[in-house]
Amino acid sequence: MSNDIAKGDWKQLSGAIKHTWGKLTDDDLLRAKGDGEYLVGRLQEYYGLTKAKAEQSLHELGYKLRGEQRRVATSDRRGSGDDVTTERLDR
Repeated sequence: MSNDIAKGDWKQLSGAIKHTWGKLTDDDLLRAKGDGEYLVGRLQEYYGLTKAKAEQSLHELGYKLRGEQRRVATSDRRGSGDDVTTERLDR
């Protein structure tokens, strides 16, 4: 996967996360790019979510914690509307 596509995927995902949880700052999202557990902790702190609920909510948006692969809709790039598995973006 090209670096530009990975950056674009992260921009879309981080935008969806910030739209859903407006209390998260840009700094929170920048750190979360490399540390999913940090993001889970922030959701717990800001919104009073349990760890399981925070992880589930992130999973529903397409954010995967360490050891998982991210699935991103790529209908605009491939024209098929199918999801494809992409590599981790938190390196």
